[in-house]
Amino acid sequence: MKSIKMAVVALLCSAGFVAGAQAQSIVMASTTSTEQSGLFPYLLPEFKKATGVDVKVVAVGTGQAIDMGRRGDADVLFVHDQVAEEKVVAEGFAVKRFPVMYNDFVLIGPAADPSKLKGNNIADALKKVAATNAGFISRGDKSGTHAAELRFWKTLGEGAAKGSGYKECGCGMGPALNMAASTGAYVLADRATWLNFKNRADLTVLVEGDKALFNQYGVMVVNPAKHPHVNVADAQKFVDWVTSPAGQGVIAGYKIEGQQLFFPNAGK
Repeated sequence: MKSIKMAVVALLCSAGFVAGAQAQSIVMASTTSTEQSGLFPYLLPEFKKATGVDVKVVAVGTGQAIDMGRRGDADVLFVHDQVAEEKVVAEGFAVKRFPVMYNDFVLIGPAADPSKLKGNNIADALKKVAATNAGFISRGDKSGTHAAELRFWKTLGEGAAKGSGYKECGCGMGPALNMAASTGAYVLADRATWLNFKNRADLTVLVEGDKALFNQYGVMVVNPAKHPHVNVADAQKFVDWVTSPAGQGVIAGYKIEGQQLFFPNAGK
């Protein structure tokens, strides 16, 4: 009988340990760029080392990530569409938005540049895409990159033609780059994913340096007033850490071939 009791106690202790371990984790809805750039495998182990909290990442487009927050399917959002981020806070589905880091968007295309887009003006480049009916791969997935691309097209005027070569893939940044590489098309990408992208074929950066291409990332805790099951304590630990000097230092330290991919700017 004693051995049975000890076994039950051991089982209950084990179950308690598992429950505790589960409590020490959060679900983060984030962009494909933060994952496909390789940042999270570099950043999140440092966060766990500092806090003991595991982060389960769901990498989708920013629009889908924010919708996960609205539904209460995530504890924290790490995304890059400031207008959409401010809207979800105003709606009460996220507590507060904190800037974390930035990089930039770049227009990628074949090195031969058949439409002669090369330069530092994204609006002029898109005009040439439309005028020459050049192949152009749009993410078409309501991601932060897609939202930025639509803003750039909008500067050409409401309803401006995009040309017959314009195609929406409804896919992440990596697949969109693969499609551009295989078809010799142009594509808008975040620089970090591009630097980590291996299947470049003859693609190269053609348009960069335009102030409009600035790409800001923000982080938000999902509001427990809307979704009481949110692990707000550990989600806030992530926000506090990633915006702290320690977390910002880790972000600044992430490089590929000596190039820094993200530039921390919390509190600015």
